[in-house]
Amino acid sequence: MSESSALSKKIKLNTGAFIPAVGFGTVCNEENRSWFKDVVIAAIESGYRHIDTAWYYGTEEIIGEALQEVFAKGEVKREDLFVTTKVWPSFYKNPSKSLDESLTALKLDYVDLFLQHWPLGFASDDNGKPEVPKDADGDIIFAEDFDYLDTYKELIKIYKKTNKVKAIGVSNYTVEKLQRLLKETDVVPVTNQVELHPHIPQVDLVSFCKEKGIIVEAYSPLGSNGAPNLKIPEVVELAKKYECSPVDILVSYHVAAGRVVLPRSQNIERIKKGFKYIDLTAKELKALDDFGIANPKRFITDPWGKNLGFEYWD
Repeated sequence: MSESSALSKKIKLNTGAFIPAVGFGTVCNEENRSWFKDVVIAAIESGYRHIDTAWYYGTEEIIGEALQEVFAKGEVKREDLFVTTKVWPSFYKNPSKSLDESLTALKLDYVDLFLQHWPLGFASDDNGKPEVPKDADGDIIFAEDFDYLDTYKELIKIYKKTNKVKAIGVSNYTVEKLQRLLKETDVVPVTNQVELHPHIPQVDLVSFCKEKGIIVEAYSPLGSNGAPNLKIPEVVELAKKYECSPVDILVSYHVAAGRVVLPRSQNIERIKKGFKYIDLTAKELKALDDFGIANPKRFITDPWGKNLGFEYWD
């Protein structure tokens, strides 16, 4: 793979292992799942070596089938891939069960990274059902006996006592929650996965994570539905300057800053194009951050995340 491809870039984790800087996001709507296996295969054959999934996405069985087909061809081995899964808040008491279900679906013996999906707990049964429990008024029913660190501590036990995960991390953690985690546990998460892009650069969070050796992973880098970030004037201007596409700029915005980025697509022809890596300067990266500081817009505002302490969750 060419060095000019963003897919060739890797970042060192605090465990010493390396994570591919560009991961393939595997959220997929029901109507697209009939061809999603072909999408995953196309992503791997096009150079993706990082698959980011989760129990909640409902796509892990499809991904498992795709992986088996890819491995059977002999061109890509298990050790060539970096696979992430996550424990959903409805499994807050039993991340081990969530992990085992994911491993079975993925047809894998281990994952490279296991994340706490949200620092939340939902009232649910032992099977993680319902995924998002609601009362008669439609309000989410949160677990009464929940402490978000209890879930992370269970991940630590899995990490230390089994061979099922190579590393653990978190997702949707604020600076304040990370501070408490670092104070009360003895395993620094390797990553914190959050919504991050030039509309919501989260500069303080990024700075804190860098200081503590936590790699930030950016989900929804294009701005989710409709990819509104492709139209940001600064992004368009940089694309013209470097004779590349706006999506190349949005991906390189993270990679050049030492972050992991998780774009997703169900368009096989688009996936095959990959991403040209642009080594953006510190001045250009700051200009993109400054745009977001002046024009903040969060696109993923799930109702359960409203009170976590993030800005612009409306």
